[in-house]
Amino acid sequence: MSDSNTTNFTNPSTFILLGIPGLEAAHVWISIPFCTMYAIAILGNFTILFIVKREPSLHGPMYYFLCMLAVTDLVLSTTIFPKMLSIFWFNSREINFSACLTQMYFIHCFSAMESGIFAAMALDRYVAICHPLRHSTILTNPIVAKIGLAMVLRCGMLALPYPFLARQWPYCRTNIIPQHLCLHMAVVNLACADIRVSSYYGLFVQFSVMGLDGIFIVVSYIQILRAIFSLPTKDARLKTFGTCGSHLFVILTFYVPRLFISLLYRFGQNVALNFHVLLSRVYLFMPPMLNPIIYGVRTKQMWDRLLQLFTHERA
Repeated sequence: MSDSNTTNFTNPSTFILLGIPGLEAAHVWISIPFCTMYAIAILGNFTILFIVKREPSLHGPMYYFLCMLAVTDLVLSTTIFPKMLSIFWFNSREINFSACLTQMYFIHCFSAMESGIFAAMALDRYVAICHPLRHSTILTNPIVAKIGLAMVLRCGMLALPYPFLARQWPYCRTNIIPQHLCLHMAVVNLACADIRVSSYYGLFVQFSVMGLDGIFIVVSYIQILRAIFSLPTKDARLKTFGTCGSHLFVILTFYVPRLFISLLYRFGQNVALNFHVLLSRVYLFMPPMLNPIIYGVRTKQMWDRLLQLFTHERA
């Protein structure tokens, strides 16, 4: 395996994922918090799906979007964590070329889908606060289903060129990826060709998904804040704004780390590679774990239903 990793070849059958370069000796210890995050993500998101399914009062647009977010987080977590933990625990670093491209597609597709769900949640909060009397007639179940289908189609189609672009390049230098994920740019940077098409397409997807969704969310909350500040009393303003609290928290956990990592990629050339890789993965790992916690704790209906389930089981 030593020579095949660095000698000339085209379209390798496997890639080698290094994990966190420079910290290989500490992989087992590093795996402990990541394994805990994965367990919390799986348990938390399945709990949300179970509670919403069992409680008829939660069968509404906000909770349907929350279920979409939970499913997205489950798929994203399961795409990332098992292979990463196999690297940390069993030093299983090889990944088939096709499997690498498949992981790449799912990571980029479902990360973009998460952004779209946050935009849909912003729409739900806008309609609920700015047009409360028309909320049930505007966001009907068929409309919610169409929004969900549109998000799946948008993200699925935009992420589809990633593996095809990565497959077309010749790889004649190395097949070693200095991290533990098959991200698009991490793979194509190994190619011995002009990869500007891949780079430009990645920027296009970032703008057309994260950028447009972010703009939509900001515009929605500007309208929401205008409606909140027009309310007559402070208590009414606080109570209405409180209904947006969970959504704002999950948006911050999603977008702020991405902004930080984007700045780090461009201006953090002096940052150690292992620290860079470790930080850059946090933005993928944190939302699936934090989203169910934030919604479970801050959403009264979810919290009350969860307490009822535990109380009933103990009784």
